Amino acid sequence: MRLKEIINKAVWEGFLSECQEKTFLQSWNWGEFQKMEGNKIWRWGIYKENSKFKSQNAKLVAAALVVKIEAKRGTFLFIPHGPIIKNQKLKLETLQVFLSELKKLAQEEKASFIRIAPVWDRTEENIKIFRDLNFRKAPIHMHPELSWELDISFSEEDLLMKMRKTTRYLIRRAIKNEEIEVVKSKNINDVEIFNQIYQETAKRHRFVPFSLKYLKNEFSVFNKDNQSLILLGKYREEPIASAIIIYWQDCGYYHQGASLSKYDSNKIPVSYLLQWEAIKEAKKRGCQRYNFWGITPLKEKNQENKTEEEKSKKIADFLDKSHPWYGLSLFKIGFGGNLKEYVETQDFPLSKRYYFTYLVEKIRKRKRGL
Repeated sequence: MRLKEIINKAVWEGFLSECQEKTFLQSWNWGEFQKMEGNKIWRWGIYKENSKFKSQNAKLVAAALVVKIEAKRGTFLFIPHGPIIKNQKLKLETLQVFLSELKKLAQEEKASFIRIAPVWDRTEENIKIFRDLNFRKAPIHMHPELSWELDISFSEEDLLMKMRKTTRYLIRRAIKNEEIEVVKSKNINDVEIFNQIYQETAKRHRFVPFSLKYLKNEFSVFNKDNQSLILLGKYREEPIASAIIIYWQDCGYYHQGASLSKYDSNKIPVSYLLQWEAIKEAKKRGCQRYNFWGITPLKEKNQENKTEEEKSKKIADFLDKSHPWYGLSLFKIGFGGNLKEYVETQDFPLSKRYYFTYLVEKIRKRKRGL
């Protein structure tokens, strides 16, 4: 195996299109977004040579977008929802190659640790790979370790029937309400409307929001390839809910969302219709999946031999009600779907400075109630 930096967008995106375990956080455009945010990035590919052929015929078998994060709590190298490995049997060998190069890069960039947030299924086999390489569980996660994903390959009517009765009822009620509408926009100026609702949402749920610059950069970089869309949910022409959706390869992602609290969502179900329109748009674009992004951890995960509605109801019963994301998680699972549980974020310490970062992040997590 040999590592090589990839500078061709078509090569990068083409390889990822052939892989199953992936999210847009390893896309070419997420790398471009990181550069807009002032972060250094590297796009690495691992090639495996076939002994029967010359090295120029080596095949690309893995890829990793590496981001240098410089923060007050410390400098580190980060692989968000990666590395992406096509052949599952090569995971250990491939990660060893990446780690060897990451250590060299970390020394050059004066990083105190390496952080990997893999989008690998949380199996004992995958966890053991990191354990055997002397990684340790990170004190916080920067991207979802549990997400909720819906198979949208079914017809619209079938998708509605797989939802919880309440969700299905509220969507149909919103469709009949002439005072409710959902507007789809590619206009970057509408990010400012989203941000107004987003700021109110942040205060209500007590989380630190992204800046307007961050939101505009994210939207604009994906918008160049027609991969982002703003949805504005209006009641009596007033925007009261909004979302920034990323449509990348075969999946739509509900990455940024916000809503005002002035109206009861059960009486004025704008948010429900907004999600339904985002799902239908994903279907129009040829997506097979719709990812609702992060949800709160579950207390019970035995969901075998149950209908979709029974599954979502059971999971709702076992959501952690004390978690800040409880209400939002309840909303998401009502649309039907399945839990995606990834290996927890992993750190590889390289110096004593890492333990200062570890302490700071541990305290931050406790204060946020996560």
